[in-house]
Amino acid sequence: MPNLTVSRHFVQAALVGAEAQGLDTREMLKEAGISPDLLRIEMARVSSDQFSRLMQVLWNRTRDEFMGLGPRRARTGTFATMCALVIDCPNLEAVYRQAFQFSRLFEPMVAMELEVGDEQARLVLRIEGEIYDPSYFLRESILVIWHRLGSWLIGQPVELDKAEFNYPRPSHGDEYRHIFHCPLEFEAGQTALTFDKRFLSAPVIRDRPEMRQFLKTSPADLLSRPDESNTWTGRIRALIGRDFSKPLPDFEWIASELHTSPQTLRRRLKQENTSFQEIKDLLRRDMAIYYLGRQELPINDIAEKVGFTEPSTFHRAFKKWTGVTPGAYREGERGNLES
Repeated sequence: MPNLTVSRHFVQAALVGAEAQGLDTREMLKEAGISPDLLRIEMARVSSDQFSRLMQVLWNRTRDEFMGLGPRRARTGTFATMCALVIDCPNLEAVYRQAFQFSRLFEPMVAMELEVGDEQARLVLRIEGEIYDPSYFLRESILVIWHRLGSWLIGQPVELDKAEFNYPRPSHGDEYRHIFHCPLEFEAGQTALTFDKRFLSAPVIRDRPEMRQFLKTSPADLLSRPDESNTWTGRIRALIGRDFSKPLPDFEWIASELHTSPQTLRRRLKQENTSFQEIKDLLRRDMAIYYLGRQELPINDIAEKVGFTEPSTFHRAFKKWTGVTPGAYREGERGNLES
């Protein structure tokens, strides 16, 4: 079962460059298993599987890893070549320096440049030339891919202290909380990620066979399926599990399982821009969306599966999450929305 869902916003933002090139984006959506009708629901979400497939369809059709959003085309295979170069690096600092050297071979350049201070390190976004990125998707993708690639190579998430963006907070800004898990600053001088310098000395633990496997679904999976195993949010999601028909574990039990006090855990979640209640709500939402995609399941059964004793309470909660009733959402997934 997919763990996470991706907002409709990112689906539409990813397609902007392809649309500008006159490509058939409805066809791309269908190929990825996404009903174009579903996207008419403003707060719709797709599974991480569907989003991952869409990214791969998009790269293949545009023959451009920048998806028509960059200052130039990035031919298919560019990311894989960069990965082949950095796999032999001794540590994370060498990875980021080598990746930057590779990226600056192309003109105009699109890269993240490492800056190292006394205690902190920053990855700063460098984009030369004009880009067509009205929804900020290219910029978001580069930040996410470089951050998550580095984390995968050293086998532990590089915990971010801050994420800065040199543009105003976009309408989908709330989604950033669940992408970066750290304090956010908009209208900053630069677009950058800041983290503790100690991560730079972490050794690269992956080998070439692992990299070959990783590249089969990357960077699509890096965008749609973050490895949350070492975030507090991810650990709590794992402990809650997916069986909501039984009473959920309480916060005190979760804290003791994570070998921390409830007060410390609350503080950690605040640093990750979330709360225990929000984690439970979003898990319920993602599971409800997953079950609605299984057309044979009656909606009342889904309500029970995601922990609602009363179907009416489930309807209200689902409408709050997505703006529509479970029935209307299911029609959107089927492609049967009324005009």
